[in-house]
Amino acid sequence: MQTQPTLPLRGLVAATHTPFHADGSLNLDIVERQASHLIENGVRVAFIGGSTGESHSLTVEERRLLAQRWFEATRGGPLAVIVHVGSNCLADARALAAQAEQCGALAIAALSPSYFRPRDLDILTSCCASIAGAAPRTPFYFYDIPSLTGVNLSMPQFLAQAGDRIPTLAGIKFTNSDLMSYQLCLSAAGGRFDIPYGSDEWVLAALALGAKGAVGSTYNFAAPVYHQLLDAFEKGDIETARARQMRSVQLVRLLAGYGYMGAAKAVMGMIGVDVGPARLPNRSLTPPEIAQLRRELEQLGFFDWVRR
Repeated sequence: MQTQPTLPLRGLVAATHTPFHADGSLNLDIVERQASHLIENGVRVAFIGGSTGESHSLTVEERRLLAQRWFEATRGGPLAVIVHVGSNCLADARALAAQAEQCGALAIAALSPSYFRPRDLDILTSCCASIAGAAPRTPFYFYDIPSLTGVNLSMPQFLAQAGDRIPTLAGIKFTNSDLMSYQLCLSAAGGRFDIPYGSDEWVLAALALGAKGAVGSTYNFAAPVYHQLLDAFEKGDIETARARQMRSVQLVRLLAGYGYMGAAKAVMGMIGVDVGPARLPNRSLTPPEIAQLRRELEQLGFFDWVRR
């Protein structure tokens, strides 16, 4: 039996969807299918309850139930689980962090509070230290995604400050287009920190700068494209790597045109893993839109791209 991955993260980490019934309630029976699908497609780490998982549209109890089911579904198998525990309420984040540690999470991650936003790095570090302190034996990643949180502080400076204040700080899930800062994070403290890259459509650029791991939503349904990209890059076949990155760009652009969350969940249904609708304020696609999206995916060649 294959052992679960360890840190630092390498290769693809799938940011998974939270599955819902048609009425919007949790459909936890689908988690086992999600996990087996990732394993079948060569993905060995699931990042649950993040942006793709619509975490801010879930209650704390739903997030606890979701994490519990993922650990039940993956126990003893080759798929490791990272739990996003971030919340606008630090007490909720701490409770989720403690549960994740008790369940044996590979790591936890937390994005910044985003309603009352930290005004500086000292406050952000204090927030992260509070969350990480609830799981003192579990590696902690800060989840930098300023496009959604509105918190756009210096990540190289965060590492310089937080590295001494958060004993479990493993690194940053870097979902940010600032590749200069990304390179500085990779080299911070002599390369001490793990900085998986979080924007699927730019992953080749991150690899060129030294990325080793990537966390993304399209890895749920297009992992073969990215495995080919990674393999080509490792072999020095840059033309093939660029071609596979272009497939990623075409796919992301197409889905974004429909509203990314609803379209991505529709694609999951098309490949046999029905994670249901999106939850408001994200919108779901109508049946005619799903039919049109399928036609456009066929025209792209998507279903051939992901055939194993």
